[in-house]
Amino acid sequence: MSDNHGDAAPQTEEIPGLIARRCAMLAIDDLLVRSLPLDESLDRILSEPEGKTLSERDRGLARAIAMSATRRLGTIGDALMSRLEKGLPNHSGRLESILVAGVAQLLYLDVPDHAAVDLSVRLVQADPEARRFIKLANGLLRTIARERETILVNDDPLHRDTPEWLAQKWVKAYGEDTAKKIASANMQEASVDITVKENAALWAENLDGIVLPTGSVRLKGRTNITALPGYTEGAWWVQDAAAALPAMLLDAKPGERIADLCAAPGGKTAQLANAGAKVVAIDRSAKRLERLSENMRRLGLSVESVAMDAMAYQSEPFDAILLDAPCTATGTIRRHPDVAWTKEYEDLQKLAALQARLLKKAIDLLKPGGRLIYCTCSLEPEEGEMQIAELLKSDNRVKRLPFNRMDMDHLGPELAWAINGQGELRTLPFMLANEDPRLQGIDGFFAAKLVRS
Repeated sequence: MSDNHGDAAPQTEEIPGLIARRCAMLAIDDLLVRSLPLDESLDRILSEPEGKTLSERDRGLARAIAMSATRRLGTIGDALMSRLEKGLPNHSGRLESILVAGVAQLLYLDVPDHAAVDLSVRLVQADPEARRFIKLANGLLRTIARERETILVNDDPLHRDTPEWLAQKWVKAYGEDTAKKIASANMQEASVDITVKENAALWAENLDGIVLPTGSVRLKGRTNITALPGYTEGAWWVQDAAAALPAMLLDAKPGERIADLCAAPGGKTAQLANAGAKVVAIDRSAKRLERLSENMRRLGLSVESVAMDAMAYQSEPFDAILLDAPCTATGTIRRHPDVAWTKEYEDLQKLAALQARLLKKAIDLLKPGGRLIYCTCSLEPEEGEMQIAELLKSDNRVKRLPFNRMDMDHLGPELAWAINGQGELRTLPFMLANEDPRLQGIDGFFAAKLVRS
């Protein structure tokens, strides 16, 4: 695909839906050309003057287009390239991003074909470099609209909408059938889960949600989070149900001194503090740590925050440590579909090396008998099972405290069986089934519990 782009001219015509599609296209362009995270691009674009003019409905449309395009980037790319004899033309500005956004609407969104085609063509016309190819874009989009059923009948989330290196790794780690289930789950938009300070049943009723076996509340709909009851009062915070498990498994006690390494944005920090622990939240990013501090103020929770690389941190030994290590985040593709396309195998290797160093550092900071939860939101064994196996071989200061399936039974049968043969937690995106597709699934997480001798 082309990597050339030019600045598209600002739109001045008030054509319904055009600015929303332009915002989506710009976010897609950031991903395709610069590998920028989709959420960051959307937040920035929608906070700029043009984006601020959008209604909540159009903001939602922009996000839906960008997310669908990214989630199905493989199928969309195949649909385009198989119908372009010579491939995408060079020096064509943002033509590629406009076409990707247009095809996402035609194939995956409830958008009239004429609106998807016409407004995409208008975006091509407004781009100084792309406008030479307006007839090409118009014909291509109309062809795809006509051939939609032929394209969709060959749906293959694992081998088409997952990068090849990642698909191969999942097949090797989990087998073909499970890898297909993972990839299919990643094609579904993730629901919004929240962790409540207390009384999950009450908040599920107040927020139109359901209580999951884990104790998290899953919202049935999507809405402006900050406008919901209890947000301003600090009664709850947004956190995927899987992300809430590691802090639960650490089993923090009131008064314990606990370090949360790589703590931002602070969901796990909040869980530990809410349990009564004296929490030191450490993160190398001062900006992310400020966001954590803002969250703690809203929640009325007191923690000590330290803006520092965890590898350089020195302290008296801790009773317990939670290490949510930097990782490829391939377990969060349902929520962040760009992760599949911005991460590469080389990233996995670098991050696995960092995780090993952080594990050793965490052990250094533990007192004898102290507990350590190591976790990552990754599906890759190198960042989970293999990491712990290598640690136990090379460091005799710690031993594993296996999770027991019987102990996990209260989390529901699926998550009880998320305990592997070594007593480690391994959730997969298709777990937590529900008759309503919008209410099923969970992030892919790994967690292991260790104790220092």
